[in-house]
Amino acid sequence: MSYPLTAIISDLHGNVPALEVALADARARGARRYVCLGDVVGYGAQPRECLDLVMRLCAESGATDPADGSALEDGLCLRGNHEHALLNSAEDFNPKARAAIEWTREELSRGERDKSFAYWDYLDVIQPKACDERAMFAHGGPREPVREYLLPRDVRDQQKMDANFAAMERDVCFVGHSHVPAVYYQDGRLFRPNGTDGPYALGASRDLRAIVNVGSVGQPRDGDHRLCYVLYDGESVHFVRLEYDHLEAAARIRAVTDLPDYLADRLLVGR
Repeated sequence: MSYPLTAIISDLHGNVPALEVALADARARGARRYVCLGDVVGYGAQPRECLDLVMRLCAESGATDPADGSALEDGLCLRGNHEHALLNSAEDFNPKARAAIEWTREELSRGERDKSFAYWDYLDVIQPKACDERAMFAHGGPREPVREYLLPRDVRDQQKMDANFAAMERDVCFVGHSHVPAVYYQDGRLFRPNGTDGPYALGASRDLRAIVNVGSVGQPRDGDHRLCYVLYDGESVHFVRLEYDHLEAAARIRAVTDLPDYLADRLLVGR
């Protein structure tokens, strides 16, 4: 059975303008399956709308395209550190991120009771890591799937990289969390994609075994304000960078009194 072309998205952070552009592009490129690596919520002004899209698109059974209702391959959504904070505590978050979690918690609890319960039930059951026949998926890293950051500078930390490759349950692992797209090969090579870039071959041999950071749809942090996601065909990965209306996304944050303006500012510069 062939591996379906899979769009892997991460760190949406309540940014609907970015998510809608990413999904339209993935659809146009022929994606038939969607995987979200977590942090659907937090920072941004539309957590409910992002959850509505992800709960349909990434359903593990009966996934459908929100655009036309067509059936998709079964998807997957993971729990990120922001979902974990919503369900537990955001005490270890910085004050701006904590303020966003507190507002998001109230936002998901308002309105129609059944709809609110559906959000919380969904967040409660999604897991921080998963595998399919080809790949492992985690929000943070293979070793610590919720909170561990993998950044380009970590290639100089051989102990950290070795521990993460040792924890991989497949020959490729897709992660998010750092919001910085990169391909880390087990043989020590690091690739920083330049815009829409690829393919990068992935596989079982040491020179193809890799951890792939898919970047962020909703809050890029590599100095490029364009959204980032990847397409995976079971053998290689393409990175996609796209313009979206980041000014509109920033304006929606500024319109919410309880969300710090800093969260809008960083969308303008990709940091």
